[in-house]
Amino acid sequence: MSSSPSAAPVPTYSRLLDRAMRILSQRDHSREELKRKLQLSSQRAAYLQQQENTPIPNELLEKVLDWCQESGWLNDERFIERFIQSRARKGYGPQRVRMELQQKGIGREEINQALFDTEVDWSQCAADLAKRKFGEPLPQTWTEKSKVQRFLMSKGFMMEDIQAVFRNSDD
Repeated sequence: MSSSPSAAPVPTYSRLLDRAMRILSQRDHSREELKRKLQLSSQRAAYLQQQENTPIPNELLEKVLDWCQESGWLNDERFIERFIQSRARKGYGPQRVRMELQQKGIGREEINQALFDTEVDWSQCAADLAKRKFGEPLPQTWTEKSKVQRFLMSKGFMMEDIQAVFRNSDD
């Protein structure tokens, strides 16, 4: 009797589509992010069943992704817009949002366009975050201002947005 693991069966279209729908029912995903999650799900299932991982054929994966997109379940533009809004509400700036979108497989052009088109007022977000963290009025000494500046930079805000926070607080 051989103890070598057998190859895991390749998931069927319906099982893969079912998994994609379960993932998308939780929250919006980018096309690349969903693709990665489906591949990881297949690898995890093979590991748990102690079987050799058999990659999902790209044609099958693309067919499932195309169906999700055509049915309106998968929409990169909607994902990007909601993601930007969500991260802005959580106190993150455009640089941080840009980096996270790139990690989720969104292209540079799409990110630039979405950040240009967004109605988020990054200066106001930075000001609100600074006031929540450091109180009002904002610190006026150089050392305290630099602490606020470093904090906002760590959250992904641009220097012009940070400078606007201090310009507007001096009024």
